[in-house]
Amino acid sequence: MNPLRQLQAQGQAVWLDYIRRDILLDGSLRRMVEEDGVSGVTSNPAIFQKAIGESDLYDRAIQDYLKSDPPGQVERLYEALVVEDIRLAADILMPVFEATGGRDGFVSLEVSPHLARDADGSVAEARHLWELVDRPNLMIKVPATTECIPAIEQLLGEGINVNVTLMFSMAHYEAVAHAYLRGLERCQSPERLASVASFFVSRVDTKVDGWLEELGGEVAAGLLGTIAIANSKLTYARYQELFEGAAFQAMRDRGAAVQRVLWASTSTKNPAYRDVIYVEELTGPDTVNTIPPQTLEAFRDHGKVGPTLLDDWSGARAQIAELASLGIDLDAATEELQQEGLEKFAAPFDSLLETLRSKCDSLRSGVPVDLPVQ
Repeated sequence: MNPLRQLQAQGQAVWLDYIRRDILLDGSLRRMVEEDGVSGVTSNPAIFQKAIGESDLYDRAIQDYLKSDPPGQVERLYEALVVEDIRLAADILMPVFEATGGRDGFVSLEVSPHLARDADGSVAEARHLWELVDRPNLMIKVPATTECIPAIEQLLGEGINVNVTLMFSMAHYEAVAHAYLRGLERCQSPERLASVASFFVSRVDTKVDGWLEELGGEVAAGLLGTIAIANSKLTYARYQELFEGAAFQAMRDRGAAVQRVLWASTSTKNPAYRDVIYVEELTGPDTVNTIPPQTLEAFRDHGKVGPTLLDDWSGARAQIAELASLGIDLDAATEELQQEGLEKFAAPFDSLLETLRSKCDSLRSGVPVDLPVQ
C-alpha cells in the first residue's frame, strides 16, 4: 500500500505544503487527493513568492486584472491572484471536507506577515480574507506571537477557522491551545469550527545542532538530530492531556473537534539525516503532517509507517534534560526561531510585491521583465 495512505490508518492527515496555479488546473492536486490521500493544502508567503514571482504562470491573470483595474495596486493584485488559487484548491478539496463532516479538507491562507505583532490588524485582515474567499473549508493562518494570541481567540470565537502557525516551543503550544479552548467557549456553533496548531519541527534541529557542534563532546554528539523530534513528542503529550481527557468532554458533547497538532517544516534540512525522518518519527492519531512536494514523493517511495509519535516519551524528556545540562536554552532557541520565521515570511512577501510591481510595469509597457532564475 502507498505509505502516504498508511499514514491515514494511523490517524494522521497528509496535507500538501505547496500551491501553484498549474497543479490546480492540470489535475495534479486532484490526483494527489485521490491516489495519495492528500486531504489539505497549506500556503505561506514564501510558497506564493516561488509560485507567482518565479514563473510566468500568472502573467495572463495579471494582464486580465490590469484590464479591469489599470492602476493595478500590487497589494490588490496579490490578493486577487492568491484568493483565486485558494478557492480552486478549496473546491478540489471540498469532497474531502464533506466526506469527513467538516473535519478535514482545508486550505490555509496567511494574513500579511507584517501584522504578526498587530492583533487588531490580524483580526481585520482575517475577517476580510474569510469573506473574500467564501469557502467553509478555508483556514486563516495567524502566527502564535504573544501579540496575536488574543486575535486567535477572537477569530475562533467568531466561527472563523484558524491555522495557528510558527510554534516552536511548549510555551507557544500552551498559549495557542488555551486560546482555542477559550475561543470554543465563545463560539455559538463550535461543531462547525476547525483549527490546527502548526508546530515547526526541522528548524529546531537546524538551530540546536549548530550549537551542539560548537560544544563538541560525546553527549552533544549523541543529541544531534534528536531535539526537534523530542520537542514535538512532548508537545503531543501535552495535547493528549488537554484534549483526550475529561477536561474536554463538555466541548465534545457540544460537537466540538479537537485542535489537531500539525507538524510543519518537515522537510529534512541536513543531508546526513534520513530524508523522511520528520514524517516517519512523528506519526500518530489526530495529527496532520503538511509535507512539501519533494518530501511527499520521497515518503511515497520509501517511507516507513508506524505509531512512532507514541513511542519513548521518557527518552524524549531525557534528551531535553541532557540539552539543558549542556547549558543550551531551548526556550531561547525557540523564541529566536519564531522571530526568524516571521522574517523569513516577510522577506518573500515583500519580494513578491516588488516582482508584481515590475511585472505590471512590464506588461503595461510591453517590455518583458526578467524573471528570477528558478
